Amino acid sequence: MADTETSMDVQNDLNDLRMSDAAVPLYEHVKTFIRDVVNPMSEEFERLGEGKTDIWSYAPGQLEALEKAKDEAKKQGLWNFFLPDAETGEGLKNLDYAYIAAELGKNPLASETMNCSAPDTGNMEVLERVGTPEQKERWLKPLLNGEIRSAFAMTEPALPSSDAKNVSMSAVLEGDEWVINGEKFYISGAGDPRCKIMICMVKTSPDAAPNKQQSQILVPLPHPGVTILGPMHVFGDPDAPHGHMHIRFENVRVPKENILLGEGRGFEISQLRLGPGRIHHCMRSLGAAEKALDLMVVRGMTRQAFGRDLIKLGGNLEKVSRARIEIEAMRMMVLKAAKAMDVLGNKEARVWISMVKAMVPERVCAIIDDAIQMHGAAGVSQWTPLARMYANQRTLRLADGPDEVHHMVVGRAETRKYTGEEEDPAMAAVWRK
Repeated sequence: MADTETSMDVQNDLNDLRMSDAAVPLYEHVKTFIRDVVNPMSEEFERLGEGKTDIWSYAPGQLEALEKAKDEAKKQGLWNFFLPDAETGEGLKNLDYAYIAAELGKNPLASETMNCSAPDTGNMEVLERVGTPEQKERWLKPLLNGEIRSAFAMTEPALPSSDAKNVSMSAVLEGDEWVINGEKFYISGAGDPRCKIMICMVKTSPDAAPNKQQSQILVPLPHPGVTILGPMHVFGDPDAPHGHMHIRFENVRVPKENILLGEGRGFEISQLRLGPGRIHHCMRSLGAAEKALDLMVVRGMTRQAFGRDLIKLGGNLEKVSRARIEIEAMRMMVLKAAKAMDVLGNKEARVWISMVKAMVPERVCAIIDDAIQMHGAAGVSQWTPLARMYANQRTLRLADGPDEVHHMVVGRAETRKYTGEEEDPAMAAVWRK
């Protein structure tokens, strides 16, 4: 009877998706700040960047405009609130942050302005959780201050990285140094001139158990032996100056103290990182969906064809209706996944995390696609943000594990209810990618 009551208490807690009273003022403050500071700054940022010749740098005045907004965010206390239950951040629960991240997702510069942008969020969380005092002083402190940017290097061009056990870039301990050799690609953020540190997933223990072979090591940028070969284009867009870079490591030497947590603990670190990290993307995706729907409705109500408003032609009203329904359904799923992390912990909540990771980017892509269609040819051009929004969401169906891996996690969890089988450790390791 006691077990039943405990189970019911957990279920009731999981279904309580209300933002905490303490977080409401911060949520309202963020919305006002985006409207009054971030949106005007974003327009100025884009204007200043028009026509620049070097796409891998910032045009004069761009960073100054951004830094001014960041300084204002710090002044107003809107800084580093992505870290749940951390002394270095606002101490928000994942559920509270889910509401706020949806607002950040409506403007591509909002997250950075408040120091809550990927991949820095995941890297800061890792350093905050497992970094040594020296690592925190050298790298976490400037990241928390918004003085530098960072990258996470995992994906490799020569193997299917959806199974992280395949990671082959080697790190061999020679004396007091790790010597690293291999290649990584799609390393987001490594093109930014402000990117000064990478967390690299490497193979340090090839003879150990499959989920104990990998480690994570800090590699500064620039660094001898680290060569950025060029950007990977996403639907033809290099996404400069942020970039998704192809990088070669040739006899890269870093101190042995640069390893995080310890040799063979790479998957363990990823579990810390990718629970919140995966869902942060989904939270921001809700904001992107809201932005796409707003653009769709405004376009449909302000353009006419065949004597009628576009929104009244064909099935456009139904598309608007379906978009709103999908957004609200996704919102409930994301909030429940966030609450599951708060109540159950990242490990036990991974089925919920995989559910939203498989669901949200796919459905947001469909909403953005309908918004593109409403805009006609302009929708796939630089005249609207929709093309880049679509590319970003389509990429999320591969980033942090492809759809198929997440469906496998959810499907196997469902079938285990009937078979009584224990979880396959190898499958758990795949999820922890």
